Amino acid sequence: MAHPGSLIRPADDRRPAIDPAQRPQSPLRELFAPLDQLLACGGDARIDLDPLTGRNAYGCGPCPAPELPSFSSCTASTISPRGYEAAGRARDALMSSAMLHGLIECFDDRVEAMRDELKTLLGTEPTGAEIVFASSGTDAQLAALAISRALLGDDLVTVVMAADQTGTGTAFTAHGQHFGARSAGGIAATRGAPIAGLGPVRSVGLRLRETEGRLRSPSALDAETLDVVESLVAQGARVMLEAMDCSKLGHAAPSDRCLAEIAARWPGRVQIVIDACQARLGSRRLTGYLDRGFMVLLTGSKYFAGPAFSGAVLLPRQIAEAVGTLRRVAPGLADYLGRSDWPQRWRSLREQFPAQPNFGQWLRWEAALEEIRAYTAVPAKVRRDVVRKLGAGLAELIAGSPSARLLPPQSRAANADEFALPTIFAFTLQRGDRALSLAECRVLHRALADGAADRPPCLLGQPVGWRGRADDAVAALRLCISARHVVDVHTDAGARDRILTEAAAAMATLEALLLQPSVSTDNAAKEHHVH
Repeated sequence: MAHPGSLIRPADDRRPAIDPAQRPQSPLRELFAPLDQLLACGGDARIDLDPLTGRNAYGCGPCPAPELPSFSSCTASTISPRGYEAAGRARDALMSSAMLHGLIECFDDRVEAMRDELKTLLGTEPTGAEIVFASSGTDAQLAALAISRALLGDDLVTVVMAADQTGTGTAFTAHGQHFGARSAGGIAATRGAPIAGLGPVRSVGLRLRETEGRLRSPSALDAETLDVVESLVAQGARVMLEAMDCSKLGHAAPSDRCLAEIAARWPGRVQIVIDACQARLGSRRLTGYLDRGFMVLLTGSKYFAGPAFSGAVLLPRQIAEAVGTLRRVAPGLADYLGRSDWPQRWRSLREQFPAQPNFGQWLRWEAALEEIRAYTAVPAKVRRDVVRKLGAGLAELIAGSPSARLLPPQSRAANADEFALPTIFAFTLQRGDRALSLAECRVLHRALADGAADRPPCLLGQPVGWRGRADDAVAALRLCISARHVVDVHTDAGARDRILTEAAAAMATLEALLLQPSVSTDNAAKEHHVH
């Protein structure tokens, strides 16, 4: 049976590129597919399952694997048993109501209820913010760009902070381009080609590190950001500044003071969008962004450890009111978002988008919401205490590993909650006096994820490279704390010891793998060629 996201359709006439006889007779019939299959549909090619391993590009499967140690929440996590059960209950409830009242209407109502619940769980309800759903953080970037362009005009330039530590798709979304060969709506695309009505867009990327690898100072980043924005505005351009709340390695840029100055100096000329896709921020910081008129990109699949992919754009009240009056945004955005992704009260704008439900995206958000419910039920003091103790344990394990070198985390002192503490622990691996390259770290990461007869698999955050012309001369792997870890420790007295024991085993395995000839220059070169 085919499902949304597995139907690859050409962008010109939107017709499925499959035999019509093989098409489902109705969207309702698709809901009767196995839950695993539904959870792995409705996204771009990154979500597709390898037929040999049954896992997606991030090493995650569509069904629970509670025995699999996972420290990969900065990249992606395998769905938890509670998330899987929540998705199953939601699917059963929709099937029952749809047979009585119609699928499209019931699906739309359920997504609207999810939107309201997410506002409550995140603490954003008092701000008057609105939520636009998307299949991933990358898709959410496209939605933010389309909204910014619709409100500011076509002469828009994007400025991307931490361009060297953000998602790989950002290099394309910042230009208004397709970032893959298939959109979340199942539309065939050409990577790098402009999206109808959205691209091409000029873009400037600002790096956190110098070419030789040195991390730039916050003051230098602030100064460059102000100079670039001021220059663009002086040239008559409108600017969408995509600031970084938490990068792949846990860094933020520019500073809050810099963002406040930009917002004050160029109202109506600069729209600030906060990349908080890692979701490593508390409600106070999140609502602070919204109160200052910033859009916020969020996912349920990073810190919250819901299944990949689930994205959202949070719109502050004043922008939500303006978007609600729009009749159209870039037509190519309909390849990525559906009608239910937009609030029901925006009737005119919603008509531009297909009514076909994206079951995969919806069910992944149902699972993510269950994770967020469980996390917010943990008292704030307990959350902070768990993060502090787990973080100290992970840092100690990395420091005690002969070949590992812990990278210093950037201070998050502006947060008054658990996110004032690091939750991403990045480290390089040494062979002699040389740090391993990105290709070599990828070999290790894959070997750890695959496991072997004498050792179980384990998921770490994918390696992040820097230094050298292609940012691949040196790389770091990542051990991450997730909301799931916090909930487990709160509900199970032995969970903290278990989590640290699993992390210790992962570090020991990396040390053992470093001694094996499989992690060789030749194999690393092959891995580099594949990527």
